[in-house]
Amino acid sequence: MISIPHKAKQFSVFIIKLLIVTAAFYFIWQQLAQNDKLDWHKFVIILQEKQSVLGILFLLSFSFVNRYLEILKWQNLVSFFKPITIGESTKQVLGALTAGIFTPNGLGEYAGKALYFEKLKTKKIIFLNLICNGIQMILTVLFGTIGLFILGYWKWGLAIIGISCFLVFASFLSKNIKIKGYSIQKLLYKINEIPKPIHRKNILLGTLRYLVFSHQYYFLFLAFDVDLPYLTMMASIATVYFLASSLPSFQFLDFAVKGSMAVFFFGKLGVNEWIVVFISTLMWFLNVVLPVIIGSYYVLKFKPKWS
Repeated sequence: MISIPHKAKQFSVFIIKLLIVTAAFYFIWQQLAQNDKLDWHKFVIILQEKQSVLGILFLLSFSFVNRYLEILKWQNLVSFFKPITIGESTKQVLGALTAGIFTPNGLGEYAGKALYFEKLKTKKIIFLNLICNGIQMILTVLFGTIGLFILGYWKWGLAIIGISCFLVFASFLSKNIKIKGYSIQKLLYKINEIPKPIHRKNILLGTLRYLVFSHQYYFLFLAFDVDLPYLTMMASIATVYFLASSLPSFQFLDFAVKGSMAVFFFGKLGVNEWIVVFISTLMWFLNVVLPVIIGSYYVLKFKPKWS
C-alpha cells in the first residue's frame, strides 16, 4: 500500500475544508442575490420605517435559543455513551450543519458529526443523530396535522392520520423482517437501550425548539404588519413546516421550498406574496445562514484524529 506523507494529508484536508466553506458562502450568495421575488428596495424602506435595535435583538434571540436547544439536544444524546461539554456539542452541531448544507434534507450532518468521533463510534453517532432529528420530525408531523384541522383541511388531516396508522401497523407486521441484517425490532431494541430520562429530555428540548422556531416566524409576520388571529397564524406556520419538511430539499434551498408552501397557504389568507417570501428568506438567514457562518470557523479548525 502506498503511504501518503503526513504533510500531504494535512494539505488535502485543508483544501477540502476550504472548498466546503467557499461553496457554502457561494450558494448562500447565489440564493440571496438571484431570487427575483425578493424586492430589496421594499425591504430597506420597511427597515427604515421600523428600525429598532430592541426588535432586531429580540428576533435574533430566537435564533440563538433555537440553535442552543439543538446543541443541548445533541449533548444530551451523546451523554448516552460519552459526556461532552457545551463547547464540544456546539462545535459538532454547527460544523456538521455547514458540512451538510449541500446534501438533501441535511443528510451530510450525519457524516459531519461522526467525523468528531472514533471510527468505531460512527454507527452509534449516526443512530443518535437519527434519534435527534427523528423527534423533531415527529413533532413537525403532529403540530402540522393539528394545523391542517384548524385551517379546515379535514381531508388532508385525516389522510395523514390514516397514512400514519398504516405505517405503524405495517411496521408492526414486518418488525422481524431483516434487510442486510437490520430490522425494525432491532431498531426498537437500540432505541430502548437509551435511558428513558435521555429520551424525555430529548422530547422536551425538541418541543421547546419547535415552539421557539414557530414563534419567531409568528413575530416576523407581526413585524411586517400581518394582522391575523394567533391560532390561524400558528396553524398556517405549522402546516407550512410540516408539508415543506415532507419534501426532499437541500439546506441552501430550504427557504425556497418553505417559501413556496408559505405563499400558497398565507396567500389564501390574503397576505401579500412578497412579504411571505421575505419572511421565509429571513427565517432561512437567521436559522441557517448565521449558524453556517459560525460553523465555517469550526470546519476550518477541524482536525482529523490522525493529524
